[in-house]
Amino acid sequence: NFKDTLGKGKKYYWDFGDGRKDTTLTFQNSITYNNVGVYRVMLISEDSSTCNIRDTAYVMIRAGNNEARLGFTAKKLPPCESLTMRFTNTSTAPNPNFGPRSFIWDYGDGSPKDTAGLNPPRQHTYAAAGNYVVTLRLIDTLFCNAPLELKDTIRLNPIVDARFSTPPAGCAPYDAIFFNESLAGTDWLWQFGDGTTSTEENPTHTYLLPGSYRVRLIATDTSTCNRVDTSAYFTILVSPKPTAAFTWTPNPPQENVPVSFFNQSSADATRFLWDFGDGESSELRNPVHEYNATGQYKATLYAFNPTGCVDSTSRSVDVIVIPLLDVPNAFTPSQGGINSVVFVRGFGIGKMQWNIYNRWGQLVFSSTNKRTGWNGTFKGKLQPMDVYTYTLDAELTDGQKIRKTGD
Repeated sequence: NFKDTLGKGKKYYWDFGDGRKDTTLTFQNSITYNNVGVYRVMLISEDSSTCNIRDTAYVMIRAGNNEARLGFTAKKLPPCESLTMRFTNTSTAPNPNFGPRSFIWDYGDGSPKDTAGLNPPRQHTYAAAGNYVVTLRLIDTLFCNAPLELKDTIRLNPIVDARFSTPPAGCAPYDAIFFNESLAGTDWLWQFGDGTTSTEENPTHTYLLPGSYRVRLIATDTSTCNRVDTSAYFTILVSPKPTAAFTWTPNPPQENVPVSFFNQSSADATRFLWDFGDGESSELRNPVHEYNATGQYKATLYAFNPTGCVDSTSRSVDVIVIPLLDVPNAFTPSQGGINSVVFVRGFGIGKMQWNIYNRWGQLVFSSTNKRTGWNGTFKGKLQPMDVYTYTLDAELTDGQKIRKTGD
């Protein structure tokens, strides 16, 4: 895979060094070399609007069939109080053999790097107990996949101490992730509290059913003084999920009738979130929603129980909207009730700008949302009974543009 690291050309000419060439408008390219060899790849980047028009770069590619495979083992040396490890390089390669300086060992404790061949095994004494990430790196460029590295974590301690962490709770089905934090240890036995076990170092386990599960870890390391240790029990609480369900009316749809959603979730659901599929949402149990345009919408209900577990369900809701627009010509702001605020009325209103003026032409109210109406106040004070004029510019969802004026 080749890439022009500047990527500022308009045209690229590639010569892959094996007789194949290519011209592209993109700064990336790829090719498969089928034969062993060393190839000189040339790239010409061209932009006729620049001062130099063209620039050329070269890179050498070595294609081989002698891929090395890295591997090593680690063993703590006796006595059990020892902090000395023996590392055996088990890497393999088809041809040629590894040389005396083919590898670099990094023991993960900040000590100097160790350059070595395949044999003999390396010994390293650590200054303190702990967990160390050991890296074996292949640096011999005779191998086609060099440089290459392999990492492994060793747990070094005079005694094995089984420890782990995991979140204490989840929702069924719950995928519990276990983090092994043991001191020392080479072999593991996890008991998940539901009759199942694992010998993985850091397992993931699925609890299908709600319940309380007592988990423990048995760690074994025959090089330590105590050889085996068992952790304390850790309790995981798996809670049931609620069941989200709903219906709606009208179904089938009716023209310009808002959709009423009826929540039929399980009794343990106490909190809800509705996504109506048009960018709007609600946290009401049984909301009524007015869609703005004809269409089919994916409405989704999320139901939560007190433990935070959630379930969701989605349904396709059909809606018919015939765009309409109107403004009432009277209201009673000081008397309360449904007529105490004046709103723009209608359906299928995409955009709107509604301005209301007093008899002196002073702007006393402005709105771009039909859900925001005027309560008859200006700067916090109720305005006197009078005739007020308005202008309303609206764009409906069917593309109509309407301007209305009135009082």
